[in-house]
Amino acid sequence: MGSLNDPERTRSSDRRSTSWRPVALVLIVLVAWWHISRVYTSPIPERPSLETETPFTWAELTAAPTLEYKPCFNGYQCARLDVPMDYHRADGLGRRVAIAIIRLPAEVPVTDPRYGGAVLINPGGPGGSGVFQALVAGRGLQKIVDAELDPGHSTTETDRYFDIIGFDPRGVNNTTPGFSCFPNTFAQRNWELQAEADGMLGSSRDSLKRNWQRTRALNVGCARSLSTPPEAGAEALGEHMNTPPVARDMLEIVERHAQWRERQGQVEQQRSDQRNGHDPAQSIIQRTRWRRGGGEKLLYWGRSYGTVLGATFASMFPDRISRMVLDGVVNTDKYYLDEGHNAIVDADAIFDQFTLYCDRAGPDKCPLYTPGGRDAIAAAYRRLEAELYNASVAVPASSTRGPEVVTWTDLKIVLRISLYQPMIGFPLLAQLASDLLHRGDGSALADFKHRGRTPTCPTTECLRTGPWSAECQAPEQNELYASSAILCTDAIYMQGRDELSFAKAWAAMKRDSAMLGDYWSSIELGCAGWEVTPRWTLPGPCGGNTSHPLLLVSMRLDPVTPMRSARKMSSNFPGSVVLEQDSEGHTTAAAPSLCTTSFIRHYFQTGELPPPGTTCAGDLEPMLESGHVDTRSPAEKTWDALTEVGLPGRRLPWH
Repeated sequence: MGSLNDPERTRSSDRRSTSWRPVALVLIVLVAWWHISRVYTSPIPERPSLETETPFTWAELTAAPTLEYKPCFNGYQCARLDVPMDYHRADGLGRRVAIAIIRLPAEVPVTDPRYGGAVLINPGGPGGSGVFQALVAGRGLQKIVDAELDPGHSTTETDRYFDIIGFDPRGVNNTTPGFSCFPNTFAQRNWELQAEADGMLGSSRDSLKRNWQRTRALNVGCARSLSTPPEAGAEALGEHMNTPPVARDMLEIVERHAQWRERQGQVEQQRSDQRNGHDPAQSIIQRTRWRRGGGEKLLYWGRSYGTVLGATFASMFPDRISRMVLDGVVNTDKYYLDEGHNAIVDADAIFDQFTLYCDRAGPDKCPLYTPGGRDAIAAAYRRLEAELYNASVAVPASSTRGPEVVTWTDLKIVLRISLYQPMIGFPLLAQLASDLLHRGDGSALADFKHRGRTPTCPTTECLRTGPWSAECQAPEQNELYASSAILCTDAIYMQGRDELSFAKAWAAMKRDSAMLGDYWSSIELGCAGWEVTPRWTLPGPCGGNTSHPLLLVSMRLDPVTPMRSARKMSSNFPGSVVLEQDSEGHTTAAAPSLCTTSFIRHYFQTGELPPPGTTCAGDLEPMLESGHVDTRSPAEKTWDALTEVGLPGRRLPWH
């Protein structure tokens, strides 16, 4: 393999002739899960099994101001880190937050000279669970950032091997205190099913009125609860859930992990001295010492909203960056201040790519194929949208579900998934749309819709008390509401819109994207009636001179984090470089590229950035390629990692 700086690698334009095993196609692509601002609960794929040899619950871990890792989830380590809810409170009192942290240990001990540190990850959101991401994609991420050779075959101490650390942000999943906008799970599920039946924004002539009223009904009470302290003089959780406090939590994780690493080094040095005699240089202690006073720096990989969190950290603590990959870059000026282009400006171009791939694939691989080229395929899809808008499709019960009514909203959900994740979404859209358009058959879409509704009973206590009791409140059931709590408190400008001003913003959004304008506007509608003022905000736009330059990675066509956002953010951080991947979809998890992966690995291993202007090709195109990777190639490990990274089936796209 040539140098990463070889001119031939600067533009990788040929599609790699690798092939794709059927199971890998299922794994590589994340069917992105998100809500339509509480207007519609989108169906999600089944969660992967996370069984453990012995049952593990977060409640058995005591929150502490130091990291006390305990075994969990078969090969992982978990901890709950105790931090102040309000970092600016001078008296050291006040409420505390217990951050749920999971660590996938490096392939070498922390005392090994090749140990590279801990890479913190964030999957997006706002409010995505880093714990869940680490469980389902951590091993794949680790294979990407680690040296290509396994430690047992590594012949140089310059090879680096990393921990992967995921965490649940404030108010999310396993981090406590949590919150709920409902008195119990029955009330929550009842609300969500009503919202689904009402349909998303744009689904009817009176959809704005209905959704505006529903959103205010939810938000006014939920925001009031989150902004009300549990007792006099205490902090209100909602005022401390926005992004800057979470960035500060990340710095605390970095420091406490370094403190833990130093303790491991002291123990190992003592063992080494006992085995081999006293080491005058105390090499292990020196290698693992905690660099107090600002010497510890962050290694980070954030996707989608995770790039907002990363850019916020880099703005607040620019001298604390070791490596930072921002993948699927959000324009933080737009996110925080409503300044700049809408996020969905490239979404319709991805739909155009769908028609291109469908036309090239032909009727054997694209069920929606229509003679007459791309325009004919696009017209067929639009005809289906129009038919469903005017008349839903009744679907009788089957042996696995009850009767359903397939609606315009359901089709738009599938469209949105396909724009985010074309590798699996384009074939899905083609099949479901063809069933409806050509045969009037909505059974497959009804099955898909139904899979997102199955309730769970996760504990023995839950089984005793019943599926709608408080004991059956699975942590991830609150992600929808935590996400909006973070977004609406970050983006204060969204709180003050009245119905008329929102309607104007909605019209502008649809002008930017006919395909995604309703969905994206629904997200912003989700802040109507939200009134929470954050205690900690950034004093200005994100940017600054960082202690190490950032690597920004974006797809050529991304439905919600367009390439122009990456270029804008790069201009805010001198020395940073944008790596473009010539693929469609949301973040690099949407399509495999060994070229992109090699540059990310090289950055984590050496700190070196790709040459400015570098573009990598994707290795596959939707509906067109299949086969296998040459197992004799060192790239096999990387290819396997890409199949794992694409699996976090509940990762959230940024707002």
